[in-house]
Amino acid sequence: MGIEDDKQLILDTLKSKKGKTKFYLKDFNSMFPDRKPRDVKKLVNSMVSEGLLEYWSSGSTTLIGLKGSGVQHEAEAKEE
Repeated sequence: MGIEDDKQLILDTLKSKKGKTKFYLKDFNSMFPDRKPRDVKKLVNSMVSEGLLEYWSSGSTTLIGLKGSGVQHEAEAKEE
């Protein structure tokens, strides 16, 4: 599997999770059980840089989701 296949797997998996829009990094690690967590983190970081994913922080916890999805994003857009 190439890097583009890995990215597509992440996007497809996140889109298939109905009702859930934010995920822990460990959720991404479980998508790639044969990879080191550091390699998965690098992949996720590159997807954030490309604008495919975004980080969301509650102040104590950092979650990752699809760019522009989720209740939090909608609430923030209304406030602007």
